[in-house]
Amino acid sequence: MKRTVFLVDDHPLVREWLGNLINRQSDLVVCGEADGASDALQQVAAVEPDIVIVDITLAHGSGLALIKDLKYQCPKSAVIVLSMHDESLYAERALRAGAKGYVMKKETTKKIITAIRQVLEGKLYISDNFSSSLTERLAQGKKPCGSVIEELSDRELEVFGMIGQGLETRLIAESLNISIKTVQVYCSRIKEKLNLANATELLRAAVLWQESNKTV
Repeated sequence: MKRTVFLVDDHPLVREWLGNLINRQSDLVVCGEADGASDALQQVAAVEPDIVIVDITLAHGSGLALIKDLKYQCPKSAVIVLSMHDESLYAERALRAGAKGYVMKKETTKKIITAIRQVLEGKLYISDNFSSSLTERLAQGKKPCGSVIEELSDRELEVFGMIGQGLETRLIAESLNISIKTVQVYCSRIKEKLNLANATELLRAAVLWQESNKTV
């Protein structure tokens, strides 16, 4: 009997490529796909796949929030993150949210399949490099990454990243399914935590951070 995989990514080409890869495996089959958090949650609850592959950045809603929702509403489905975002920034957050694995999109297709099968066996999947750095931080009692950015909550980091992508407040609110006022509150908290004086400094910091963390 084939194990089922559900895909959540805001890029149709990625879903098509990943679906073709998974469906070529003799023991795996894609049972559905979605580009946003709310649709994904409803469909996953209906089909109860063995694995849900989730991107951090979605067309509608938050990948991290979706992982948390899936953990409590669909506990039979294990989550693996497949994202362009560097694991040093998001892997630990994703694992805390409930994910069982984290794979960067720049990795080989072999590692994606390996991650799926390893999680199906009840194990966690993270890269050797991240595993070593995580073990070292835990042993030394250090905070993740040792960066001031880590002072931001998951939602604050998402808003910060969207600002860095050049999205206006209204678009951020629509994407995350929250009010404009709530986005403004998050912006105020981010400025306070990062010691930024105004909206101009916030935009500059967000753009610089976004550019510095781009992956090929």
